[in-house]
Amino acid sequence: MGKGRDKDLIRLRDAALCRRYYYWTEKQRLRFDDALKILSEREFFISEERIMSIIRKMARQDRLNGLQPLPKVKSPRLTASQLTLFPEL
Repeated sequence: MGKGRDKDLIRLRDAALCRRYYYWTEKQRLRFDDALKILSEREFFISEERIMSIIRKMARQDRLNGLQPLPKVKSPRLTASQLTLFPEL
C-alpha cells in the first residue's frame, strides 16, 4: 500500500469541485471570485489558489466538457505619464 492521499479520492474531489464551480458560476450566475470564496470557505476548505489550479488542470486534460476557467486577473499598472492623460477632478 502506497503512502499519501488516495488518487481515486482526489480525482473524485476534483470532479465534484468542478461541478460545484460550474453550478455557482453558470447556474447561480455568481462572479468567479465570489464562487471561489464559497468553494474555499464553505464547501471544500482548500485555498482559492488551489481551487483555480485544479480547475486549470482539469481544463488542460479536457475533463470539464466545455467548462473553461477564467484567466488569472492582473491589475493594470499605471505610470505617471499615463495618469497625466486624465483630467484632475
